[in-house]
Amino acid sequence: MKNIKKLFLLLVVAALALGAAGCQKKEEAPAEKPAAETPAADTAELKKITVAATAVPHAEILEQVKEDLKAEGYELEIVVFSDYVQPNLVVEAGDIDANFFQHKPYLDDFNKENKTNIVPVAVVHYEPLGIYPGKSNDLSNIPDGASIAVPNDTTNEARALLLLEANGLIKVKEGAGLSATKNDIVENSHNLEIVELEAAQVARVAGETDFVVLNGNYALDAGFNVATDALAKEEQDSEAAQVYANILCVKAGNEEREDIKALIEVLKSDKIKSYIAETYKGAVIAMD
Repeated sequence: MKNIKKLFLLLVVAALALGAAGCQKKEEAPAEKPAAETPAADTAELKKITVAATAVPHAEILEQVKEDLKAEGYELEIVVFSDYVQPNLVVEAGDIDANFFQHKPYLDDFNKENKTNIVPVAVVHYEPLGIYPGKSNDLSNIPDGASIAVPNDTTNEARALLLLEANGLIKVKEGAGLSATKNDIVENSHNLEIVELEAAQVARVAGETDFVVLNGNYALDAGFNVATDALAKEEQDSEAAQVYANILCVKAGNEEREDIKALIEVLKSDKIKSYIAETYKGAVIAMD
């Protein structure tokens, strides 16, 4: 009988011990952490805007507005091109939303020649055209037969020739205007050789020609600054500054898209005007 009582007591003690252990384990189990809350701005999917641009200064300027656009719910993708043709073709095809590399006379000529329908939506900045040294560096003592490389697209060649005319080097046929080519030169007392090249190639022949006439972006690419290195340039208060201002463009019909409006707003901001002034020091001039 005593043995039975002892056995019963042992069973009771064992049951109590197991119960206590179960309670202890339950108490020691870490409390389940609530799921982390993610801010709504992080979870919202950003809408992508694609912009075709030449590298300098256009892509550099666009880089400065990425964070501003992200705050508005947009992700900016910049697609860099090295020529003046593809950026318009990809916008016309609908592959890219906008482009930023050209002025309106070039755009008007491109639309006419290629039957495209691209329109400007904002004027952003102006890049003065300049005459830069090559094998020679003195426009006032220019050698007879000197060679001068110029862009060969319709509007920029005319612009280059008019700059040469403004500096007394040639005379262009009256009325040729923005359609002038070297065939419209009516006076050339120094027998200058005008070398027509695709705009992106002009800077590369600076060591082979006496002078080169460069668009602002290609001058920057080549390490030139129009304010300090040009032998002559278009002036900031000139008519050219208005005519040849660089523009943001889209395919016709997309002008009122909300993403395009957001892009225009950040490109025209005081932040970008300050960035342009501080970074390019006169080689690029922000427009109001």
